[in-house]
Amino acid sequence: MPSIITTFLESSAALIGGRVVLTSFFWIAGIFGLLNFAVVVEEMKGAGLPMPGAFAVATIICQLIGSVLIITNVAGLGWLGAGALGVFTLLSIPLGHPFWTYEGPRRMQEFQIALEHIAVTGGMLLAAILSIRT
Repeated sequence: MPSIITTFLESSAALIGGRVVLTSFFWIAGIFGLLNFAVVVEEMKGAGLPMPGAFAVATIICQLIGSVLIITNVAGLGWLGAGALGVFTLLSIPLGHPFWTYEGPRRMQEFQIALEHIAVTGGMLLAAILSIRT
């Protein structure tokens, strides 16, 4: 591997930058939720969840705190943020993207979203591993 790449990959900036990028989906959604709470509540209603307001609050808290824990690894708790966001992401498949209930193109769209969620969960697993090694 070229030394410039090794130097970059070993830098704190690359580590923090990677964590920011990995969690961007969550912290952007969390900030959006803070600014557009009613929209998030409607999403929860659309998913058929009871107490949609409470689920909206829990979702936003999970997204924001999980992201902060991964990005900062404060008190070595990056693993906790990664675990919370990983579980959250997996749970959103049956709750928000139940591809098996659809037919035709919608089924494939929801299936692709589910696969993306699985890939993001893999990223969360790697973030958890990295948080205990750094």
